[in-house]
Amino acid sequence: MPGDNDVKIDAFKDLLYDAVREHGSESRLFTQSDLLDLNVIPDRDVLLLVKVVQALTADKLLVAINTGGSLAWRWRSKEEAKKYTSFPNDETMLVYTVIDEAGRDGIWNRTIKNKLKMHESLVKNAIKYLETKGFIEPMKNNVEHPNKKMYIKANLKPSERATGGPWFTDGELDTAFVEELQEIVFEHIKTQSAYLSTHIPMSAGGGGGATRAPKKGVIRGAAPSTTAPGEDTTRGTKRPATEISNDSSPIMQNSPLPPRSAPSATPAPAHTSSRNTRKVFLPLPAGYKQYPTVTEIAQLIDQAGITNNTTLSEADIQQLVDVLVFDGRVEPIKVNGRKGYRVTRAVKQDTQNFNKRRETNPDFVSVAPPIPNGLMEAPCGRCPVFDICVEGGPVSPSTCIYFPRWLGIEQAPPVGSKEVTAS
Repeated sequence: MPGDNDVKIDAFKDLLYDAVREHGSESRLFTQSDLLDLNVIPDRDVLLLVKVVQALTADKLLVAINTGGSLAWRWRSKEEAKKYTSFPNDETMLVYTVIDEAGRDGIWNRTIKNKLKMHESLVKNAIKYLETKGFIEPMKNNVEHPNKKMYIKANLKPSERATGGPWFTDGELDTAFVEELQEIVFEHIKTQSAYLSTHIPMSAGGGGGATRAPKKGVIRGAAPSTTAPGEDTTRGTKRPATEISNDSSPIMQNSPLPPRSAPSATPAPAHTSSRNTRKVFLPLPAGYKQYPTVTEIAQLIDQAGITNNTTLSEADIQQLVDVLVFDGRVEPIKVNGRKGYRVTRAVKQDTQNFNKRRETNPDFVSVAPPIPNGLMEAPCGRCPVFDICVEGGPVSPSTCIYFPRWLGIEQAPPVGSKEVTAS
């Protein structure tokens, strides 16, 4: 018959096991102090706690973990504990323990052998037994180690580190899914971080002599009370920042710009026909606070149901936005502690709707042209005969045929000159 001490330990064992389950998940580690703080062991009796913990460990209900010089414990379900008591030998239990500790990342069969310092035949027999019983299964479509035979517990779902997350399908990178979703994110950032204007006159070559609109943020003339005698009143003055950055203004609501009501020293330009105007994205004023954030983009994609049977977290959306930042298509902007994103070089972006653009040209990617500089634009920066260009030589600045073409005043080449092309 069991003694009173054994009955006492069994009673406290059940109480302590129920307490640790109520106060944490299977991954939480309990130290000795944590177990005493559960107020199960009377008078914080350390010797009694040690006996109870040893009993739970022997029953495989607690797992001891070395946390760098001190011990901690995590609880194990009773169903899982029964598996450990049903193994035919210690080798099988050790192999299953290593696979269990690997968790959702899985473990390579060679790593099991090296970690346990066990003969390969014993490892193979143990794995075969565990697979037959349905305790473990091989990992399929492992992106991190595609050529290694990995094993994982049968009731666990592989981690995103192993499967590649939502961007991989059957172990292959789903580039079509990534690119299309990236374009959707970019389109949202572009339309929410820039103002689409339909009142911009066409250029001189295609606008039929349309007059140029005044620069944004400048009011012609000054109030009489602030104009000194004899001062030129036609000089432009900048609008105050408070006037430009008012979030309640129509530009903040993505509505058309209102007619300018400020006094003007010059007559207002004649109305330009809609046939002589073009659509263009314009940057929003300084101080604008509603640039889209990663959280808002993630909520938009989730509510729209764009990704069927795939749940994207904010971290996944952040990866897409980071790629757009690295490509120079969007840039982060922080206003009043709020981190949003806006499109770069708004005026160079395509104004066509994303869906229409995809229908007309599925391969089109709305990337603004690279930012040029003077050396790249001037003929000398990319001249194929730059090294032999000298006055008096076969090619010289005075006889250069590229400059007139660049300046738009191309004339007939001088007599005796030849256009040289790169070989």
